[in-house]
Amino acid sequence: MCGAPVPVDDGIWILEGGNVSFYGFAYPTRCVIVRLPAGGLWVWSPIALTPDVRRQVDALGTPEHLVSPNKIHHLYLQDWKAAWPEARLWGPQSTVDKRTDLVFEAALDDTEPPDWQDALDMVRFDGSPVMDEVVFFHRPSATVILADLSEHFSQGFLMRHWKPWQRWIAGLWGIVEGKGYASLEWRLSFFHRGKARANRDRILAWNPDRVIMAHGEWQPTGGKAYLEKAFAWV
Repeated sequence: MCGAPVPVDDGIWILEGGNVSFYGFAYPTRCVIVRLPAGGLWVWSPIALTPDVRRQVDALGTPEHLVSPNKIHHLYLQDWKAAWPEARLWGPQSTVDKRTDLVFEAALDDTEPPDWQDALDMVRFDGSPVMDEVVFFHRPSATVILADLSEHFSQGFLMRHWKPWQRWIAGLWGIVEGKGYASLEWRLSFFHRGKARANRDRILAWNPDRVIMAHGEWQPTGGKAYLEKAFAWV
C-alpha cells in the first residue's frame, strides 16, 4: 500500500511508490500531483497504479494530464491512461519516440501547453546527445520538479537498499544528501555545457522555494540554494 498523499502546499502533493531496479540499483518512485485552477489533476511521473494508489488519486480529483519528464520515467503511463482514458499524455520527443504504443500530445519543448492553465512553467534541459529532461515549476507554490537531474539519497535509504559497493559509488558520484548531483553518466553526457548552463540559469531565475526530485529527500525550503549546489557540475 502507498502512503497518503504528502501535501507540499495548496494544490500540490507527493505520492510515494515502491522501488524499482535500475541496472541492479534500487530506486524509489515518486509522482507529483497538481490540481489545476479548473480542478483537474496534472500528474508527473506516474507511479505503479495499485488499487490503493487509485483510491488516493480519486480522492484528490480526476487526472487530466499524465506527464513523462524524460525517457526513463514512462513505466506506468499505459496503466494510468487505461484507468483514466480521457487523460492526455505529455512528454519530450525522447519519450514519444520510445513509447510508440501510446498516443501523445505534441512533444514538450519550451512552450507550456495552454491546457495547463498557467499553473506551470517548464525548461527542456538539453545539451546531451543521449538524454534530456523537462524541468517543471509550479508557480503558486514556487516548486521546481526534477526527475533525474538531481538525486538526493539519504544514508538510511542507501543502507537499507544498496550494497556497500553501490553506496561507495553513490558517495563518489555525489548523489547523496548534501550534494544532490545528477548521476555521473548523465553529467558526462552533457557535451554542450553552454546549453546546460543556460538551462540552469533559467531554472534558478524562477527563484524556487521548494525542490522535489524523483529519487531522494525533497527540499521543503531553500530551493534555490539547493539547486545552485546540485547544478555545480554544470
